[in-house]
Amino acid sequence: MKIILDAMGGDLAPEAPVMGAIQAAKAYDTQITLVGRGEEILEVMRKNGIDTLPDGVEIANADDVVDMHDDPASVIHKRKNSSMVIGLKMLSDGQGDAFISAGSTGALLTGATLLVKRVKGIRRAAMGPAMPNKAGGKTVILDCGANAECTPEFLVQFGLVGSLYAKKSFGVENPKVGLLNIGTEDSKGTSLQKEAYALLQDASDRGLVNFVGNVEARAVPLGAVDVIVCDGFSGNVLLKSIEGTAMFMGSLMKRKIFKRNIFSGIGYLFCKPGVDEVMKMLDYREIGGTPFLGIRKPVIKAHGASDALAFRNAVHQAMDAANSDISAELEQGLRDLAGLKETAND
Repeated sequence: MKIILDAMGGDLAPEAPVMGAIQAAKAYDTQITLVGRGEEILEVMRKNGIDTLPDGVEIANADDVVDMHDDPASVIHKRKNSSMVIGLKMLSDGQGDAFISAGSTGALLTGATLLVKRVKGIRRAAMGPAMPNKAGGKTVILDCGANAECTPEFLVQFGLVGSLYAKKSFGVENPKVGLLNIGTEDSKGTSLQKEAYALLQDASDRGLVNFVGNVEARAVPLGAVDVIVCDGFSGNVLLKSIEGTAMFMGSLMKRKIFKRNIFSGIGYLFCKPGVDEVMKMLDYREIGGTPFLGIRKPVIKAHGASDALAFRNAVHQAMDAANSDISAELEQGLRDLAGLKETAND
């Protein structure tokens, strides 16, 4: 398997992606192509005591870099020699099995859509992070930021994509799909949620998804569903609210409980392994990145602040995504959804 990695994307590039790739190639016995300015990549290696390219690592030179302020719509033409665009073209041409970048989300989504292409029938690719939940599993949030404005049809497709992803990647036999809303009643929400609810229910009645109804935001981290469907604006707010609450609670516990006095400090020493395990579950570096679901080949968006550990884990995530390809099943499911829509219009 070969993973293509944008060595120039992210706040800590090129050092973080380069060192993360080297660690991943050794740990996971995989081939990695670093795309970027060759001399800068080699300089990072020399600075870290590596004089020759490690086994499994190669360089594809790219002289340009996509800037975070570049217009995503013009990147392919104005930055055609950038590490991101060249890497996506390599993926499209079959020179790798997955692509990873910590660069501009908008540029990466646009490039993936135009160069790698969407799965036939997909209206919009979506970002689908998998968040750990209280039930011990993971909840896929679809969409979490790629599509701020959505139609009801987009949300139904997200439900189908998310179901297949949860099944293939996390082994959930019959994933429960919920629609993010301000209440559980089917009358809640704007016209978007009401229309999406009806379409998801029809799809569920035909056995295409296991739709369980509306879900309030507070129930998401509790594991009420395996897939939560929403527009990208709401999904991004949901995800970042959960992340912020987790950070706040961790800080509050340390300040108000474990650092209150010498006795609570001693108690913390006994609790530390468990606390560290919880924090690790919520650490974005341990996840690696977020896949763009609905693209023909795996494209992983790593966090902009990713360090070497995050890139290493992003490589592992990309390998898993390549091994659990859902494209064929997704195309069939989309054909069934299209048939459902035609039946409804008759």
